[in-house]
Amino acid sequence: MRALLAIALALCTGAAAAQTTQLRALDTEYAAASYKAVGRIDFGRSGQCSGTLIARDLVLTAAHCLYRPGTDQLWPADSIRFHAGLRNGTPQATRRAAAAAAHADYRPLAPIDQRNVTHDVALIRLAEPISTFEVAPFYLSAEAVTPGPVSVVSYGRGRSQVQSRQKQCQLLDRQGDLLVLDCDVTFGSSGAPVFSHANGRGQIVGVISSMSKVAGAHRAFAMTLPTRVTELKRQMNMQVAPPRAQVRRLRVGSGGNRSGIGAKFVQPGG
Repeated sequence: MRALLAIALALCTGAAAAQTTQLRALDTEYAAASYKAVGRIDFGRSGQCSGTLIARDLVLTAAHCLYRPGTDQLWPADSIRFHAGLRNGTPQATRRAAAAAAHADYRPLAPIDQRNVTHDVALIRLAEPISTFEVAPFYLSAEAVTPGPVSVVSYGRGRSQVQSRQKQCQLLDRQGDLLVLDCDVTFGSSGAPVFSHANGRGQIVGVISSMSKVAGAHRAFAMTLPTRVTELKRQMNMQVAPPRAQVRRLRVGSGGNRSGIGAKFVQPGG
């Protein structure tokens, strides 16, 4: 945890103040039309995260979402539901999961450090594919990740029935595979896609993992994706289950979010 905070402080010190906008609910059909592939993932009766359709039968999200809160126990696949483009209780499509895989190098009970954040990626395979005519998947960006404007679409706490979009926030810097952003995320934003719009329709450059307050400013953390997603696809094809962690996570600043799942929060000096 201290390592991650030290990295964040080093990256953010002296950075120019980024201009950000408030989250806006995509509460009209027109506004939400471009983001049907972003959906809410329900785990059992209480857990929720954000996720994105990246193929007809694959949903990208954060690895920690797949674990029951505070444990190294995975949610059973048959308890997972993906609601694509959910808006005011009505999804574009709903599918149950047939399988799910958290990255094998993610440790659910380990400290929130750079290594864990950069492996906080998961894939969910749907029991039935969603037609591309119904919902067009988003694709991973093949471009090099560099600082600049990005956007985030998520289902956060207090807005879990409708997508919210921060039209522009900033990717402040990159440390290896770790991305540091000033995007406005909250519980439930875990697994949300970070979009680059450099080449027209948004392409995914990262997935929201966690958040920290650094020098009075909130910073969100994500990771670069192509290599991690390739590893996950191979892992799913080989049906390799991720190893169970042997250490206990020190959960800090949960904000009272004991029953659900959301972006993890840490405090300086934790």
